[in-house]
Amino acid sequence: QVKLVESGGGLVQAGGSLRLSCAASGRTFSSYAMGWFRQAPGKEREFVAAIRRSGGTTYYADSVKGRFTISRDNAKNTVYLQMNSLKPEDTAVYYCAARDSGSYYLKGEYDYWGQGTQVTVSS
Repeated sequence: QVKLVESGGGLVQAGGSLRLSCAASGRTFSSYAMGWFRQAPGKEREFVAAIRRSGGTTYYADSVKGRFTISRDNAKNTVYLQMNSLKPEDTAVYYCAARDSGSYYLKGEYDYWGQGTQVTVSS
């Protein structure tokens, strides 16, 4: 069992930055690949970014590539999402998730989820 707790969301103006954190507890954090997803009102939850267990390889949705950076600190059991050049369309609840195996991009492949943190980008 893994418990995930996100933090760092908030209200920011377009063009601004936020850094989300996701603290994990329970089973060995480094055993899991980690992902960030987001869900806007009335929309499906969508993939944002993912990172392999060792942190050596990362994956991004086209919509955030070049603006967002995922990273992890296995010593601190934490994964981060640095979000720069934010746009109003980035407004959503952001969730971190842990997966043991399967596709990095599919939400159904993730085994554990946090409760989410709200990010609102004003124009």
